[in-house]
Formats: sequence, C-alpha cells, structure tokens
Amino acid sequence: MDSQRLSPKQPNIVFIFSDQQRYDTMKCYGNNWIKTPHLNSLADESFVFENAYVTQPVCAPARASIMTGLYPPKAGPVVNRIPLPKDKKTIAEMITQDYKCAYFGKWHLGEDTLPQHGFTEWRSVEDNKIEDNLPFSSYHNYLLSRGYKPDQNSQFFGLKDKTSNDYASRDIFSVEFRASLPVEDQMASFLGREASEFIDNNKDEPFILYVSTFEPHSPYSGPLNGLYDPEKLPVGPSFLKKPEGVSEFNRVRSEYFMQYLEGGDISSDSYMQKYLAVCDEDFSTEKGWKEARANYFANITLVDNMVGDIISSLENNNISENTIVVFTSEHGEMMGDHGLLEKRALYEEASRVPLLFKVPWLNNQQKMIDGSISHIDLVPTLMDLIGEDLPDHLQGKSRKGVFEGTQNLDDNKVVVQWNGTGDIPDRNLGSDSINSLNASPWRSIISERLKLNLCATDKPELFDLNLDKFEQENVFNKDEYRDSVSKLFESILQWQKDAEDSVDLPNLGNN
Repeated sequence: MDSQRLSPKQPNIVFIFSDQQRYDTMKCYGNNWIKTPHLNSLADESFVFENAYVTQPVCAPARASIMTGLYPPKAGPVVNRIPLPKDKKTIAEMITQDYKCAYFGKWHLGEDTLPQHGFTEWRSVEDNKIEDNLPFSSYHNYLLSRGYKPDQNSQFFGLKDKTSNDYASRDIFSVEFRASLPVEDQMASFLGREASEFIDNNKDEPFILYVSTFEPHSPYSGPLNGLYDPEKLPVGPSFLKKPEGVSEFNRVRSEYFMQYLEGGDISSDSYMQKYLAVCDEDFSTEKGWKEARANYFANITLVDNMVGDIISSLENNNISENTIVVFTSEHGEMMGDHGLLEKRALYEEASRVPLLFKVPWLNNQQKMIDGSISHIDLVPTLMDLIGEDLPDHLQGKSRKGVFEGTQNLDDNKVVVQWNGTGDIPDRNLGSDSINSLNASPWRSIISERLKLNLCATDKPELFDLNLDKFEQENVFNKDEYRDSVSKLFESILQWQKDAEDSVDLPNLGNN
C-alpha cells in the first residue's frame, strides 16, 4: 500500500447502493465471470470488507440503519411501509451545514417524491406509494419526456388518499414496463446521469451524494437478458435444495417456493404473480430458475454502468482524490439457494452484501479487510472520516481505525435482526403459515465465522461458516459446539443490554 497522506479538508462523500445485490456478485468476492468492469476498477482502489452484513434483510429497516446509524427498532421502520420518523436524524441532519446534501433514487422511507431529512437536492424514482396528490417522481417525468406512456393504475397497490379516503387513482409505470425499457432508459442509467450532472454542478463545494437504484431487485428481467448462458453459470450446493434440520420458517418458505418445481400452479398464486414472476419468469423448471438467476446477475451490469458514470464524473471534474466513494447494497437475494427467493432470511445470500470503501488519501489499491462489519457502522465511520463529531445517540461505531491500520475486525461481533411483524400490517408472503411464522422476531449473531440464529418460538440454528460456508448443516445440537453456543448466547444478551433490545429469546442457559 502506498503511504497514507493527510485527509483533505471537508472531503466529499458519494454513497452508492443497489437493491437486493448479494455479496457474491463481484470479482473481489470470488466471482470471476460477472461483467462488472467499473465495480472491479473501484474495488481495485478500495478497502473491501470481506464479510459485511445488513442490520435487517428487508428494504425499509435496512435503509433506515444505513441512513441513521440506528438499528431498526430505534430508527422506527421495523418492517416495510413504515416511514422514518421526523425526529430520527439521517447523516445529512448530523453534519455541518457546509455540506450540500443530495439524495437520488429509491428512498422507501416515506413521502418518496419530496426532499426531506436534511437532503436539499432530490431525485425520486418511486410512484407506487403516492398519496395526497404528492408529485410524481423524477423518473416518472423523465419517462414521460421520452415519450413513454404509463401502463398501470396505482389502485393496484391499494393506496388511499387521506383527504377523501378513496383509493388513489394515478397512472404509473409498472415494474414490468421498466424491465422492458432499453438500457439507456433503465432506472440505474437515469440515476447515473443525474448524479453525474450533480457532481458537475457542485464540484467546487463539499457535498454528500447518496445514489440508490432498484436494480437488481425483481423483476428478474431486463434489457440484458441473455448476457449469460443459464446452463453455464455456476451454482452452489444448496441451489434448489430444501434445507433440513433448520428453523420452521426457513423450511416452510422453501417448500412454498419449491412447490412449483413439483407441479404447483403458479398462475393462481397472487404473491408470485405480483412480486416475483411479474415478467413471466418460469419457476416450474430448473431451467426456468437458472434463467431467472442469469437475468438477475445480468441486471447487476446496469448497476455497474451507473457506477461507471459516477466515477467518470468525479475524475473528469478532478475531485476523485478528494472524495470517499462507498458501494454496498441494502440486502441480498436468495435466488434459488436453499430453495428460496428474495430476502427475509438470515442466510448469507440475503444478509451479507458487498461493501467497498474508497478513501484515496489512505489507500489506492485493493485491501481486503478480514472479520465482520455491520451497516450499523456506516454513519459513524463516514462522519469520522470527514472530521465530524459523532453524536452520542448512534448505535454503530466508527471503523476509521481499520482504514488507518490501528484496528481490526477480528473480534467484532455483528448482529442481524428480523423484527417480525407482530400486529404491524405487512404484505402477504404467499401462505398463512409463512405469514404466521413471519410475525416472530429473530436475532442472529456472527462472531469468528460462527452464526447463531435465535427465535423464541422456532428452532435455533448454528452454522459454522469456517467449515460450511453454504450453511447446509445446522450444528446447534452437536456436543462440540456447546461451548460456542454458550459464548455466542452471552454475547447476544450483552448486545441486547447495550442496544436496549427487548426481544424475547429462547432460554439457552442449560444448553
């Protein structure tokens, strides 16, 4: 590594995050076939965190932690469809007013089309939550300017106008329509251009820019379909394999998705049709699963193009050496592993994500960081790197010392949550049994590559990621892991005390 140099005064931050991108989708994580040249170049100049975890593997809770440095129960959104409360501060509300703060893309934390929480420049992309005659999104208006016509009525989403209590009725662009657009009109392409223009216009003042795109989130289809031969893409040993000896939640969800390989009628399943098979994806054959998987990976190249546009703008404006660039994803995607789709799982594919930190004055080549890190540490680390004082209320810790070589993550313990739903309305997940199991909270702790997953009403799980990186064997009841379980349980109890977490856990005192 080149010698470190002094931090510039008030460096910029560009924080880029995709949606539902699992960790093994980049060359630096061992994927030697995926077409992501811009992410590869970024990784070649970055600190690469080997094991980075979200705080909760679902959209709004994960995003709330990314923006606030708080775990979901403290931030407020413990499930989707809960706005970030006005009194919960984002990083944009905690830093000095010298910085211009911009947020471009998926917000998903309430009133998506309006600037809020300290961000004064805003580009929105969501229209399916519009109520009370809020404006259409920036992306909607862009598509109109390109001559496209909306294809879907927002009543599809069951939203009500608060003033009339009638169902909102607006014509919007569906996700199926978006998937059919050419590369230049995809959301990631739109956001890449908008972010580049922002950088061009603000290169002479300190700024923080967050850019968040939906890709590669379902639909598992897009303009780059066919980029990969589905039969030639590697799959792991858990692909389309129902898990055994695990929690009832994982088992029942896997049986639900896998039923269509066994003759189930997917055309009558409203959940699959609405969220996962929206572009006629075929989940009734192994070939169809592999095609969806290949198209999912192809959509990551759309993300890569966006990253390339943003990095080029920083370089063309001669401010790349004064800018921290972060790349990550809000959560992962199961994509057939363990017989599962989408997220809502503590498995690595859903809860572990890529995380790159380019800090030019501390490093200019790829440096892999061992150990585990959580998204809860993003806000305090970024604030510390740009010289801001850290508020006392943050639940994460600054990892600046890791970049400077004075600290490591070898003993760091990471907690991933599933906060259940309880009595909070959440979307139907396909069956009554899944919805019932989904209501119960979980806590997962990862330490020294051992992962303990606990729920008061379900079967505990322990995976030894040192020996079983694909999490195929639950070793919770094996005698040789008894001491490890006890230590992990004590650690998670201590974490609960420190985090003021009141979720009930099973009593493992006699384990």
